[in-house]
Amino acid sequence: MCDTTTKASIFPAQPDKHELEHGNTLAPKFDENGLIPAVVTHFDDGELLMVGYMNAEALKRTIETGEAWYWSRSRQEYWKKGGTSGQIQKVCEVRTDCDQDAIWLRVRVEGNGATCHVGYHSCFYRKVESHDGNITLDLTENAPVYDPKVVYGKNE
Repeated sequence: MCDTTTKASIFPAQPDKHELEHGNTLAPKFDENGLIPAVVTHFDDGELLMVGYMNAEALKRTIETGEAWYWSRSRQEYWKKGGTSGQIQKVCEVRTDCDQDAIWLRVRVEGNGATCHVGYHSCFYRKVESHDGNITLDLTENAPVYDPKVVYGKNE
């Protein structure tokens, strides 16, 4: 589980329902693991790029630096998107939903513009198709933008 000890000191406690939904105080509702989902879209065209998770510190770092930070659930550590690949997500706008239990980052991506760690522009590079009862995944992008083995030096 990620470290949630700084949550209280970074963001205020959840206000009453009216203030939460209509007020001007950012009071994110983190889940039982101290995380909040972050949906990431391209600022210019609205394309969905990825979904990640943030804890309070990652959200704070994102707001303060203008670059996207996340909490890696698999590695149990902070990661700045693009720290290794150069595909840094420059945050143009941060939004939250009505009950403040999700974050929406609108970004521009540096480097080659890709976001997905397996080489594609978007992490959502496949669509679900159903043909005669057979469900498959079909590519929505022609090819990866980069070779992850070259960028990360290992098989992802």
